[in-house]
Amino acid sequence: MSRAFVKELDGVETDADLLERPQSSHPNYITLEGLERLKARVQELRERQLALEAQKEDLSAGSELRALKSELRYLEQREQKAIPIDPAAQSADAIRFGATVQLEDAGGQRHTFTIVGEDEADVERGLISWVSPLGRELLDKRAGDVVNWRRPAGDLDLEILDFRYGKAA
Repeated sequence: MSRAFVKELDGVETDADLLERPQSSHPNYITLEGLERLKARVQELRERQLALEAQKEDLSAGSELRALKSELRYLEQREQKAIPIDPAAQSADAIRFGATVQLEDAGGQRHTFTIVGEDEADVERGLISWVSPLGRELLDKRAGDVVNWRRPAGDLDLEILDFRYGKAA
């Protein structure tokens, strides 16, 4: 059918116009701190939703409300599927979820990463997802092992110097 015969909404989006964020197919492992941050974010969005619903006649509020509801649905599903892991309770015999790992490349440069859940990953803060290429490579390794970090800038071999468990960054 030609778009000429479809009623336009004068720039107003409907809920159907918003694409839902896809959920990961992986288990939603999350640190205890990450779960608390997720819960706080869900609560923050719920409070914002109430405020926006009070201003429904405002077109910009309506548009923001639709986007917020979509994000809230995504985060509520992530919270429902969350599998909290306490890094401090992990066995220290090998690298597992929640480990903070110190690595060194051939040039002597040191790197430190903490293995966290997908929603917690933040490379700038040294937080990598357990399903990322480096995260998967590090799992079940020990100090002294060498892993290959596949990255867009080129592969890099890293020696595992040490790892520990505790709070995620």
